[in-house]
Amino acid sequence: MTKSAEKNKSGTTKEFDFNGKDFDRVRGLIYQKAGISLADSKQEMVYSRLARRLRATGINSFSVYLDLLEKESSGSEWEAFTNALTTNLTSFFREEHHFPLLAEHVKKRKEPINVWCSASSTGEEPYSIAMTLCEAFGTLKPPAHIIATDIDTNVLATAFRGVYNLDRLDKMSPERAKKFFLKGKGAQDGLVRVRQELRDLITFKQLNLLSDSWSVNGEFDAIFCRNVMIYFDKSTQGKILKKFVPLMKPDGLLFAGHSENFLYVSDDFKLRGKTVYELASVYDMRRKAVSHHTNKG
Repeated sequence: MTKSAEKNKSGTTKEFDFNGKDFDRVRGLIYQKAGISLADSKQEMVYSRLARRLRATGINSFSVYLDLLEKESSGSEWEAFTNALTTNLTSFFREEHHFPLLAEHVKKRKEPINVWCSASSTGEEPYSIAMTLCEAFGTLKPPAHIIATDIDTNVLATAFRGVYNLDRLDKMSPERAKKFFLKGKGAQDGLVRVRQELRDLITFKQLNLLSDSWSVNGEFDAIFCRNVMIYFDKSTQGKILKKFVPLMKPDGLLFAGHSENFLYVSDDFKLRGKTVYELASVYDMRRKAVSHHTNKG
């Protein structure tokens, strides 16, 4: 392989040439494919992750590799390219304040509950939703179904398996861990598997939020779209939020990440609580009802 004389920030020589033009091409391709907007500061991260793809394919030039992607437009390497540039930071019951709100929301309902986790990553979030629903209804078989989607097929495979290192449960209460996980023994020591009852509540499938059509059907009582919108520009965020509207039940809830604010992106949603949104039409009706009651009093 051709070694580059260019050095990275640590002063070590890079294995492959990777210049600003290459980075701009990567940014254009991942935006086109997945709607992800890469900041200027991500150049080193992009090099590190895609250098693995060059080694795996035996290609010794970023320019040649990107030419290949542009010629193919789809296929296995496009999938690998997208997977490489997708960030998957997650944990069980991340942003914990959302889950009591979900439990309170579903307890008021008698009909089957439908929830969509639109960025499921390695599965911790949809399994946290499943545990919440089980606890809310007091059974391992609640009247509920969860659709868990992600653009990254690698993390979906991990989520589907439902097997994790034991230390992933460190912040979970011993009672909850014992109720919902099975400890591995022998060769599986140090691992846990999600109970089959939880897995039965969830359907995992690949889905690109940037696609013109989505392979999910509403109406959903809740949609979790947490810590993924931060990778999209405002135009893309607005388009996605617009497509959520007809998939939600009239009083459905939309859960966002702690650093995401949809109020400046869409008029379709209003803030219901801390990073929890409801449809603007429902919000306006509720405000009018409160105003009418106050005036009447």
